[in-house]
Amino acid sequence: MPTILQVLPALDSGGVERGTVEMVEAIARQGWTPLVASQGGRLVPAVERAGGRHIALPLKTKTPWGIWRNATTLARLMREERVDLVHARSRAPAWSVLKACQATGIPFVTTYHGAYSEGSRSKRLYNSVMTRGARVIAASGFIADLVRRQHGVTEEKLRLIPRGIDPAVFDPHAALGLRVGRLAQAWGLPEGAQVVLLPARVSRWKGQSVLIEALSLLKRPNLFAVFVGSDQGRHTYVRELLDQAAAQGVTRQIKFVGHCADMPAALLLADVVVSASTEPEAFGRAVIEAQAMERVVIAAGHGGAAETITDQETGLLVPPGDVQALAGMIAAVLDAPAEARQEMGEQARASVLAHYTIAAMQAATIAVYEEVLASRS
Repeated sequence: MPTILQVLPALDSGGVERGTVEMVEAIARQGWTPLVASQGGRLVPAVERAGGRHIALPLKTKTPWGIWRNATTLARLMREERVDLVHARSRAPAWSVLKACQATGIPFVTTYHGAYSEGSRSKRLYNSVMTRGARVIAASGFIADLVRRQHGVTEEKLRLIPRGIDPAVFDPHAALGLRVGRLAQAWGLPEGAQVVLLPARVSRWKGQSVLIEALSLLKRPNLFAVFVGSDQGRHTYVRELLDQAAAQGVTRQIKFVGHCADMPAALLLADVVVSASTEPEAFGRAVIEAQAMERVVIAAGHGGAAETITDQETGLLVPPGDVQALAGMIAAVLDAPAEARQEMGEQARASVLAHYTIAAMQAATIAVYEEVLASRS
């Protein structure tokens, strides 16, 4: 049975990391051997529970010497573990994978997860490693178009495989009432508060500033903006956001709650969910999680969100960075009849179940592995 090695910088949090764990589960279910190499992190136990084995390597390094050293270590590991296929999920480790696979003759595939900046020839060369595998998996149509245009990836190599959710986990009809109440209490939300939730790591391009400004325009004292996601050490930016809220008179109405381990309950607590990214999301798993929970989602109309949301049917799109449009749309959702919000939420969940499930992502990725393994033999 094949041994599949997934390689990424670390296993802390995020869509790349969760996708890795989900594929460990699928590989193990096939009766194959799943291995993961990374620098480690809080999701290592999840890899092990899913049936995989984690190998700790300093794969976060981006120095040429570190990449070369990791290539030598990976080549030795691949020989010792009789690896049949490598799946590279990030650029710096992918350069090590490329060198190791050239040394061993073992094929590799990549997942092009992000819209990496390409402001110089050297940056484009650095990014190009994510297109050098036997197959290139794009996380969305937006990313597929990008790699065709910027790197000339052919249809023969390219595979579009969106991320997905577990419908049993993100189920608005599960018994979540107690969990929702506990979160509201933990976050200090007053009884009867209306909640606009922005689920994303705290980063400048994720649009927290846009939502704070929109909140200040709405003049609704009972409306609270809850920012769910780690700041990943960006304490200076958090202070800027708090200063902005103070200057705009909405300090009492914003909550930075950090990482949340119970996202289904967090989403069910929301009256409306916002994705205000000022740069295009490669996919945007938070959007489909909210849709699966039958929440009305307002998203910036670019990148992956423009694919996962059918405007006015399964969610609402606004121009990126347009504070007035976002404020107006939030007001419209909050003032809409409950029946209209429920209908849009139900349509959103139906769309996610039809197109964006973990099971579909796993099956499509296993099919890519089988395709490459078959061509090798």
